[in-house]
Amino acid sequence: MSKKVLHAALLGLGTVGTGVYKVLKNQLPEMEQKIGAVVEIKKILVRNLKKAAAKIQEPELLTNNWQEILQDEEIDIVIEVMGGIEPARTYITDALKAGKHVVTANKDLVASHGGELLDCASENHCDFLFEASVAGGIPIIRPLKQCLAGNYISEVVGIVNGTTNFILTKMTQEGMEFAEALALATKLGYAEADPTADIQGYDAGRKMAIMASIAFNSRVTFDDVSTEGITHISSKDIRYAKELNCVIKLLGVARNTETGIEVTVQPMLVPENHPLATVNDSFNAVFVHGDAVDDTMFYGRGAGELPTASAIVGDVFDIVRNILFQCTGRIHCTCYKQIPIKSQEETESRFFLRIHVDDNPGVLASIASVLGNNKVSIAQMIQKHKYENLAEIVVVTSKVKEGNFNDAMLILENMNVVHKISSIIRVYGEEA
Repeated sequence: MSKKVLHAALLGLGTVGTGVYKVLKNQLPEMEQKIGAVVEIKKILVRNLKKAAAKIQEPELLTNNWQEILQDEEIDIVIEVMGGIEPARTYITDALKAGKHVVTANKDLVASHGGELLDCASENHCDFLFEASVAGGIPIIRPLKQCLAGNYISEVVGIVNGTTNFILTKMTQEGMEFAEALALATKLGYAEADPTADIQGYDAGRKMAIMASIAFNSRVTFDDVSTEGITHISSKDIRYAKELNCVIKLLGVARNTETGIEVTVQPMLVPENHPLATVNDSFNAVFVHGDAVDDTMFYGRGAGELPTASAIVGDVFDIVRNILFQCTGRIHCTCYKQIPIKSQEETESRFFLRIHVDDNPGVLASIASVLGNNKVSIAQMIQKHKYENLAEIVVVTSKVKEGNFNDAMLILENMNVVHKISSIIRVYGEEA
C-alpha cells in the first residue's frame, strides 16, 4: 500500500519558518501513523534565494515567485509565516480562492482582517487556522473554539508577551530599572531591535483581540483594544506592589459584561496568590473563566522558533485529517453576535496611585475629599517616605469607573499641594 502524500508550501523562512521546516522533518518517521498521511514541503517562498539556501537541505524547494505556488494544483496547504499585513493578506486570500487551505501565525493580520479571511475560507470550503497567532506553542485558539464551546465565557486574562514578562521579572527579582532590564532582554534576544510593539502593549493587544473575538462570539479588532505599555514602571512601583502582596504584570484582560465587551492591555498589580503572579521570565499564560468549566489556565512558551512551529504543525496536521475524511471547512468564523465594545472611560478598575505632596497638615484630607467627590473610594493608603518638605503617599482605590477616576486625576494635577503624580497602575481582581 503506497503512502498518502499531501504537499504544502511555506511562505517565509525566518525564525518560525525554519522551525516549521525542522518540526515537519522531525515528525516524518511517525507522521503517517499519527495523521494517516505524510506532509511534504514542495515549495518555500523567500525573498533572498542565496541566503535561504544555507538554511535547508533542499535548496531546490526555494522560489521567489508566488505564482509558482498558487498555480501548483498539487499544493494543498499554504503555511504563511512572513508576518505583516501585505503581501500576506493578498497571498492568503488568493490561496483560499484557489481552494488551498491556509495556516498562519500572523497575529497582526488575524487581529485586523481575521473576519474577512474566515469568510473567504468559508466561501471556498477551505480551512483557515491560526493557533500560533496567540501565545506561541500554548494551545488556546482550539480550546476556545472547540474544547470550551460548551461554556459562556465571561473573562479571558493573559500574560501574552514574553518580552515584557521577562523585563518585569528581572525588575521584580533583581531590582533592575526598566532601561536596564530592556537592555538585557535585547542582549539575550528576547526583545527586537525595535521593541515598541512589545513594550507599548501592541503585540499583546493584537492577541487579546483574537481571543476576545473567539471567546465572546463577537468581532473585536485591534483598534478596539485599549493599550498601555510598561515604560513608566519603576523599581519603586514594584517594591510598593510587593508591600501590598502583589506583583506587576502586563495583563491582557477581556471581559464580556452586561453592558458590553471590555478589552485592555495594561500593567497591573496582580495578587501574589493568583496563578498568573507566578508566571515569570519569557513564559506566557492565559486564564479563562467559563460558566460550566469555572477557571482554567494554559501555560507554556509563548514564542520562539520551535514552540511556535509546534502550534503551526498542529494546525497542519488538523487540516490533513480533515482532507482525508473530506470534512474541511467544519469550523469557520464564530462571531455571530454583535456585542458593543465599551470605551476605556466606561470600564471599571481598581487603581494604585503614587503621589508626591506637601508634607503639611490637612493635605491628605484634601486629597481624600477630591477622590470622594468624584466617587473614588480609598481601600488603602500608605505614607512612608519624606523628601525635605514633600511626602510620598500611595493610594489603592476600590473599583471605580475610569471616567470618574480620570476626572479626579485632572483636579489633583492642578492642586498646589500636589507636586507630582508619579504612578497610576491598575489593580487586577476584587478587594480581599
